[in-house]
Amino acid sequence: MNTTVDEIEHLKDILSQLPESAVREVKDFAAYLADRERRRKALVERVLKAEQNPETIRCASQEEFIQAIMSADDVED
Repeated sequence: MNTTVDEIEHLKDILSQLPESAVREVKDFAAYLADRERRRKALVERVLKAEQNPETIRCASQEEFIQAIMSADDVED
């Protein structure tokens, strides 16, 4: 993500106007969004790897296929 200095300063200004409890909520929400993005990237990596080597995954259903991708041990969560 390319966040400009102006955007960061604007966010700092907004945060400085909020009460401490709201700042904690913003922090928690930002951490949640960062975690979701990390998980999304890991899933995309797993799916791309599975697409490159489809013969290594044999499944009877779509659910099994997704579970095989999710349980791949060579990609960190």
